[in-house]
Amino acid sequence: MTTNEELYQRGLQVIPGGVNSPVRAFRSVGGTPYFVESGRGSRVRDVEGREFIDYVQSYGASILGHAHPMVVEAIQKAATRGSTFGAPTEGEVRMAEEIVARIPGLEQVRLVSSGTEATMSAIRLARGVTGRDRIVKFEGNYHGHSDALLAAAGSGVAEAVLGTEARPDSGGVTPGAVADTIVLPYNVVPRLDESVAVVIVEPLAANMGLVPPVDGFLAGLRAECTRVGALLLFDEVITGFRICVGGATEWSGVTPDLWCFGKVIGGGLPVGAFGATAEIMAHLAPLGSVYQAGTLSGNPLATAAGLTVLSQLDAAAYDQLSATADTLAEGLRSAFAAAGVPAVVPRVGPLLGVFFGPGGGAAVEQPVDFATAAGLVAVGRYPAWFHGMLDRGIALAPGPYEVLFPSLAHTAEDVEATIAAAHEVAATL
Repeated sequence: MTTNEELYQRGLQVIPGGVNSPVRAFRSVGGTPYFVESGRGSRVRDVEGREFIDYVQSYGASILGHAHPMVVEAIQKAATRGSTFGAPTEGEVRMAEEIVARIPGLEQVRLVSSGTEATMSAIRLARGVTGRDRIVKFEGNYHGHSDALLAAAGSGVAEAVLGTEARPDSGGVTPGAVADTIVLPYNVVPRLDESVAVVIVEPLAANMGLVPPVDGFLAGLRAECTRVGALLLFDEVITGFRICVGGATEWSGVTPDLWCFGKVIGGGLPVGAFGATAEIMAHLAPLGSVYQAGTLSGNPLATAAGLTVLSQLDAAAYDQLSATADTLAEGLRSAFAAAGVPAVVPRVGPLLGVFFGPGGGAAVEQPVDFATAAGLVAVGRYPAWFHGMLDRGIALAPGPYEVLFPSLAHTAEDVEATIAAAHEVAATL
């Protein structure tokens, strides 16, 4: 039997850090990563035969659970017709129609191959439309790894220095690449001027733990962008088709100028999309001067999988997801309270997070921005929590700035087992 350690050591010889995305290396939690052999429904199995109830779910992409029979069948049928053509397919049109039909105010989309590609392209489009250079983003919001957006980002690069002066989060990103990027605190409406092309925001921050927008924040951004002629961009790579049928626009009642999507719309395959009104999208090649292209954009396997997933996501599905997340959140809160562990478990719809406090009798306050989230992460309890749960068959993301993603495949028994494990682990903390 191949072990996780053996695969990791082999990977270290041929892949930088042994993994193909940094957080998978377990640097934030310590130890050796588990290598997934297979997944079905709410569970994954590693190469050593251990089974875990999985709340990573490919960071939210697998909203129906792993290897859903309808998705597998759709991919198999699509593959028999060919995996890529470099030419338009019906699936691309159907996917675009489905996305546009669900999001209020959205009229056209361009399909791409990843969330990073979507945000990068949307930023370029916003600059082309407005003729302006500057970008406003918020500390702890992660928008992929394009150069201009790797400044005070969240998720796996959330060790950024706070401050409004944009500093690259990564080697190889020059100061010039972020010179036109303004970084500001989340949940504070900034005063803009006419140099700003676009304000990009996670409408529900899920890359610094789960940090909801405070009342008036999104509406305030909308009003301020309108005042100065800047565009408002909702990065919905996580929230799009995860929190409700119409995404953050329906959930918040605020309509941006641009949207970015990913994860759920690919049904577990690589995909992304960005969109806007027809007027804005007319600036995009081949109609306009803003260039964007991709050989695998609108991949027929990804559109087949994504359309199958979206066909299952109606209001009843989101009610089920929210109910599962609510039961889980209440159970985690109960476990921490019973053990006297200071913690807060925020939940918004189907998403939830965990922040641990330092103790000493003080109540733990829900973070409202990256500074307050980072302060709780610095307490350092997450690695023990992560490994305690993993040892009991519960797989969480191996990083303290990620959230939990219950899927439609998670059963009441899964949640009950997770809560029981949480009580055991909390007692050790």
